[in-house]
Amino acid sequence: MDTIKFDKKNTLVIAHRGLSGIEKENTNAAFTAAGNRSYYGIETDVHKTLDGKYVVIHDDMTGRVATDNMEVEKTTFDCLRNLLLTDTDGRKGRTDLRIPTLEEYIKICKKYSKTAVLEFKNAFEENEIYEMTGIIESLNYLENVIFISFCLENLVILRKKYPEQAAQFLVDDYSDSLIDILKTNNLDLDICYKALNEENIKELHNAGIKVNCWTCDDPDAGERLAKWGIEYITSNILE
Repeated sequence: MDTIKFDKKNTLVIAHRGLSGIEKENTNAAFTAAGNRSYYGIETDVHKTLDGKYVVIHDDMTGRVATDNMEVEKTTFDCLRNLLLTDTDGRKGRTDLRIPTLEEYIKICKKYSKTAVLEFKNAFEENEIYEMTGIIESLNYLENVIFISFCLENLVILRKKYPEQAAQFLVDDYSDSLIDILKTNNLDLDICYKALNEENIKELHNAGIKVNCWTCDDPDAGERLAKWGIEYITSNILE
């Protein structure tokens, strides 16, 4: 199995949940697989456990990736760590497939010199946002992180302490009010790739906004986006 190559031109490609088209999403195996390839960045999602640890997993519940169904924020780290995740074929057996910590993810990005694209998955308190940035600062990697979130307030909190930190507001659709929101909060954009066209990409660029998109696995669509000058494409399998 290999990635799907496409004519990305000058666009930077980000591995969605690690190289999740080949390895199990949001695992150290997926992050390492992306690290060993030409990706600019590695994207993941962060949650807080019941006992205050930060782990990387997409869903609020573990059932989709582990069959054992636990609510991440109401479960201790040790309990979550003991879960064996299923492989991409839906079967368990690989003892390396476990829920990683935020530190492990950052260390892999650092080892392979990849930009960490970190999604604040749910609404966090101010102290929690700063705990996470503090962990990353302790690893001397904050300047290599792009923070993303569907929750604008998470990014507003980030901006209070880190006015120039790379950050992108996640949205499903393009709207007339979007540019004002982004400019007011000094944010770039991460939007569903199907919502983009040549015209609105140009409009965003004219406003000084960088554009990322999720989650494009279609090489023809990826090549169109690259032709239109999009800065980033987030993908499970395109490289």
